[in-house]
Amino acid sequence: MKSLFTGLSLSIGLLVTSGAAFADLERARDLMDAKDYQAAMQELLPAARSGNAEAEELIGIMYALGLGVERDDIRAFEWYLRASLKGHAGAQSGIGWYYEVGRGMPEPDLIRAYTWYVLSAIGGDPDAAISQEEVIKKMTPEQIAHAHILIEDYRVWLFPFR
Repeated sequence: MKSLFTGLSLSIGLLVTSGAAFADLERARDLMDAKDYQAAMQELLPAARSGNAEAEELIGIMYALGLGVERDDIRAFEWYLRASLKGHAGAQSGIGWYYEVGRGMPEPDLIRAYTWYVLSAIGGDPDAAISQEEVIKKMTPEQIAHAHILIEDYRVWLFPFR
């Protein structure tokens, strides 16, 4: 009986915690809409540091656009990457864009751009397919073949049931 109670307490605690994190994200979005970016960042950081992909992606947006922080492409990319590796489709498109244009890195990488756009489309980002179609026009057949190897490597890990 004690283990059932402990398990039930843990489940309730997780629900309360995830509900609180969701409320913090909603508050952060409201603060961003109100252009109170510093307060939004304070709401997002605890959730992001706990591994919340939505919070990580929003922080990436803030660094990418310089919203309440100095624009920093390297930090934006890193926050997007954290969320991307958790399957966040919007962040995956962000990663694809950074690779496509080469912002914050030595040069563009079309193989990785295409890879992340495809993964984002698999994850449900409606704009990713358009980005994917545009970047493939710039690629050689060899680059496309290489990207498909990477896509399969990531796909089975990020989306094992798709």
